[in-house]
Amino acid sequence: MTTRATPLIAVALIGAMTLAHAQEPASSPLLFELNEIAQRQLRDRAKDVAAIRDTPAAEARQKQVRQRILSLIGGLPDYRGPLNPRVTKTTRRDGFVIDHVLFESLPQYYVTANLYRPESPGRHPAILMSMGHWDSGKAAGQLLSSNLARKGFVVLAYDPVGQGERQQTYDKRTGRSLIGGPTEQHFSNGAAAILLGQSVGRYFIHDGMRAIDYLVSRPEVDAERIGAMGCSGGGTQTTYIAALDPRVKVAAVACYMNSFQTLFGGSIGDSEQSVPGFLAAGLDQTDYVELFAPKPWLITSTEQDFFTPAGAKQVFDEAQGWYKLFDASDRVKWVVGPGGHGTPLVVREAIYDWMIRWLAKGSGSAREETVTLLPDHQLWVTPSGQVEGRELFEIIRETPRANGTREELQRFVSDLINRNSSGVRSVSLLPAATGAGKKAALVMVQDNLIAGDDVAKELADGHVVALVALSGADVDASRPRSGNWLNNTRAWLVGRNLPATRAAEINAAVAELARRSDVDGSRITARASGVAGIALLMAAAVNPQIASVSLDRTPHSLRAAIDAPIHTNLHDAVIPGFALKWDLSDLRDLLRPGSVIWRDPTDWMGNVVALEGSYTYTSSDPNVPRR
Repeated sequence: MTTRATPLIAVALIGAMTLAHAQEPASSPLLFELNEIAQRQLRDRAKDVAAIRDTPAAEARQKQVRQRILSLIGGLPDYRGPLNPRVTKTTRRDGFVIDHVLFESLPQYYVTANLYRPESPGRHPAILMSMGHWDSGKAAGQLLSSNLARKGFVVLAYDPVGQGERQQTYDKRTGRSLIGGPTEQHFSNGAAAILLGQSVGRYFIHDGMRAIDYLVSRPEVDAERIGAMGCSGGGTQTTYIAALDPRVKVAAVACYMNSFQTLFGGSIGDSEQSVPGFLAAGLDQTDYVELFAPKPWLITSTEQDFFTPAGAKQVFDEAQGWYKLFDASDRVKWVVGPGGHGTPLVVREAIYDWMIRWLAKGSGSAREETVTLLPDHQLWVTPSGQVEGRELFEIIRETPRANGTREELQRFVSDLINRNSSGVRSVSLLPAATGAGKKAALVMVQDNLIAGDDVAKELADGHVVALVALSGADVDASRPRSGNWLNNTRAWLVGRNLPATRAAEINAAVAELARRSDVDGSRITARASGVAGIALLMAAAVNPQIASVSLDRTPHSLRAAIDAPIHTNLHDAVIPGFALKWDLSDLRDLLRPGSVIWRDPTDWMGNVVALEGSYTYTSSDPNVPRR
């Protein structure tokens, strides 16, 4: 390896052109603010990378980046116990064989996979094929896997959690997950993992590494010639696994790699694709490629993909400069194919060519052969098409927890709110309808449970009312369980926290009320309902100006969400690491001796639950007004 003094001019140009290339986020003040933060963080990162001019400096950054990534995801599970693999059946095809494989990534946490192997004897190069967010899981990789097996490769295509035969919260009556499709299942586990200071991506990476453990155990596999490939969500997993597992010698990533310069204002990935604090830690997707250098890395895109060619070009341009530092310019390549999200023929043949070149010494043809594809059920590993064993939520909830002190919680919440104060807020002040002198005031956090007649009643009773519309309150109707995942995801990428931002907005409204000459500052109360009540609890925990709090149908516990297989709108309450030490009852205790009226506490499916303690329950009779 030669030390060179080649400046990364491409990186400097990327940094200078960031705003020109960045997609405009939606016309929301919050998204505009978050995008400004993201682009500033990316410019700072670009300066750091541009300052690296030789191989030793590049290697030093590789070590730093690896440590940062592992820290952000909460480390990797350290379990390396027996895989207990089983081949449940074998299917013979023309020129290759498919073994239907079951192994344990963690104890009683099963992975289903198809191993495609050539009929020819001897040890062969092998490829781990990670799957995108297709319901069918491993079956979606059949064409690529079959062709590679015919070309002399052993290929292991496996089901990611939530896909194929690994559905989470599976309902035998319907044959489907109660949560929804793969992305919804990833979101569900992702929110729970973040509350425990992790990224759910750590479990996806662990599955992939354990799959490599299985590959290298096979007698047909040359353990020194391991590659990895995948498209979309499979491209995400390939990116992570290749960067973090040194056994991977060659990578091919399709329809995923993009710089957040372009990506942040456009299509943000789901929970395993969006690591909390990633941009705030001075990282971008290119860091995974640079961590892999100087080993061969192929990037492929399609012309109409939402992971845009423009964003992929930003990754490739910077990676080219980086690979020059290692005298390895020929080991990074970018190919663009026609059409939308996926792997058209030109991309598939580019992948075959890349693997043949670097894992098979260039021996073989990259031309795709016609393959008769099997229906999904003929690729099942289990008789029913659904594996049994532990689910991911059960793995996540086993994370060790401890009890934090009241003083620690006070500092934690105070620091979090201070770091998340925002200039973006929407407050409507409504003076009391009658009376003179100083009056009691009420902060009403607006949501779908606050009706106009409630406001009118408070005004008629002589209250000054502040209506607070919390920022970033959009809901993705196509993902009814995940709630406001997009704004929360963008916020945590840049190191912000949306519940804490909303708490800061509530406290800003309280401060505005306290400054008014017609308000008695000792009689300011606040009311919220649903998940917004958690932001209000946070606000009141650090704000003695809030004399009392009223919550209506607010979930009673974050740990209850982690311990359950399914939940709704948990993203709007995600405070990274909070549930390691505390729960919502601890927040409530910080308000004592102040008054907290908590009406009809719910679980995370919106069901009112009967609890011991200071909760108030009301009748559901529609003829009785709720107060």
